[in-house]
Amino acid sequence: MPQIRRLPETLINRIAAGEVVERPASALKELVENSIDAGAGQIAVSILEGGLSRIEVTDDGCGMDPAEMALALERHATSKLPDDAIEQVATLGFRGEALPSIASVAKLTIESRVRGADEGWRRVVDHGVVSEEGPAALPPGTRVRMEHLFARIPARRKFLRTARSEYAACLDVVRRLAMARPDIGFTFTHGERRIFQLQAGQEVTERVAQIVARELADNGVPLDVERGEMRLTGIAGLPTYNRGIADHQYLFVNGRPVKDRLLTGAVRGAYADMLARDRHAVLALFLDLPPEDVDVNVHPAKTEVRFRDSAGVRGFIVSGLRQALSTGDRRSAQAPHAGAMGRWQVEPQEPAPALGSIFSGRDWSSPPAAGLSGRLGEAATSWRHDTGEVLAPHQGRAEVAQEVDAEAPDFPLGIARGQVANTYIVSEAADGLVIVDQHAAHERIVLERLRAAGAGDKVAASQALLIPDVVELEETDCDRLEEQIEGFARLGLQIERFGPNAMLVRALPGTLRNADPSKLLQDLADDLAKHGDSLLLGEKIEHVLATMACHGSVRAGRALNVQEMNALLREMEATPRSGQCNHGRPTWVKLSMDDVEKLFGRH
Repeated sequence: MPQIRRLPETLINRIAAGEVVERPASALKELVENSIDAGAGQIAVSILEGGLSRIEVTDDGCGMDPAEMALALERHATSKLPDDAIEQVATLGFRGEALPSIASVAKLTIESRVRGADEGWRRVVDHGVVSEEGPAALPPGTRVRMEHLFARIPARRKFLRTARSEYAACLDVVRRLAMARPDIGFTFTHGERRIFQLQAGQEVTERVAQIVARELADNGVPLDVERGEMRLTGIAGLPTYNRGIADHQYLFVNGRPVKDRLLTGAVRGAYADMLARDRHAVLALFLDLPPEDVDVNVHPAKTEVRFRDSAGVRGFIVSGLRQALSTGDRRSAQAPHAGAMGRWQVEPQEPAPALGSIFSGRDWSSPPAAGLSGRLGEAATSWRHDTGEVLAPHQGRAEVAQEVDAEAPDFPLGIARGQVANTYIVSEAADGLVIVDQHAAHERIVLERLRAAGAGDKVAASQALLIPDVVELEETDCDRLEEQIEGFARLGLQIERFGPNAMLVRALPGTLRNADPSKLLQDLADDLAKHGDSLLLGEKIEHVLATMACHGSVRAGRALNVQEMNALLREMEATPRSGQCNHGRPTWVKLSMDDVEKLFGRH
């Protein structure tokens, strides 16, 4: 029989390091969080070869004396829990595992000086063994350098990715922490190249836009909503300003960067009827709530959290995002697409086709003489013979223009001047030219009308089934659905428990009366298992409403008169979220007068 033995301390640290130090970015996250918790005002991060060779973090925080430095390198020793109240964690770190874990799998050098001390102290730990210590010269604060990660653990080293991939992960870590603390200055350097330098004391929206994308400031709306002791701040990108992947969604809980499925699900639910399925919002959300209402001690990496009232948190985020987006509802992505702007041409770029001659016996299509090629080419370009082969067919119509209202400059979408291809409305605003997709715009207007009539989040009308439907599910799924019976009833879905492994469906929401009860309940149960609470039924209703709005709106290809076009523009200006259709596409774009004048060379 194998004998039970006590593992040596160095091996214990290496095993524990597998949970904390997965890659260079994991170690960098712990070191920067230590600097933030130390009260630093400036943090400088320098890495080499994506962090595989070296990571160095320097701060001007409170520093450590020699005794504290030695204690900080022992497991489960920390200054961040003054008592045993683990539910009152107010710092980023609290487990006391990061430094000893890093020191067990790399060469770690710590130099620190307490404010007011004559000199600092230096301690070097090489893969768990103290190799050097003594006085050090440095300004007040701490400098930590990690080198040769997993050099003596080849089994772990071979699983690391390329330097380019590790650099991307390190950059993402520093970006998220810098967004969480705009009051701290950050400098990030890779090798000899400075990646960014952020000044301390910035506004949250300014810091986020500087890190994520400059365009976010013009294509986003600020958030600042409260409900009880919860507060949600940050910036949310307009639905028309989106990306193909969700790598630009930054979520923070009490200043801690997290990657939580409940929060990402809430974001998806908030943008449900404003984004296509393969597009993702760009945003940074900062959720603040009492520490006792969130459990951050779920995983050693501290990137996952659990909420005491997960349903309340999700509902608060969804409603807060929708409320904020309704304040920037009439905007869409403002900058015209660069590719579309590049297609504007001042003159034809290719020779004009051969033209028929009005003189018999003359062939104007034959190549001119070499000496006259330039002049004849110019004449041929400007010549337009009025034949059907040359002129494009008429696609518009002349109509008496509406008299300009005295309040026309106050109309953000301007006054309608015409219709192109029976699909796009062209209007003149005080500051530019506006082009409106009539179908997309009216689709949004119809959807908002249905919501306002009470067919949105609170659907009371339901369709009773002639014969109640019995849906067989797993017992755990039935338990989850049973807990939400009252909430579903408010949405028009009437269900009850029917034995250990079945649910009885008595009525469906009016807008889902043709839905398959079995598939609906299974989807709801899966969503409850994934998120703890469900907005999926509401999202399904929103999808049905969006489909109804699509069929009930003005179709592309329908001719509108000037009065109808102006009525549509005025209603857009008064409709929430009219800047984008139900699928996330812009309903209108604007070409400023400066851009128009540039097209004609006036600027």
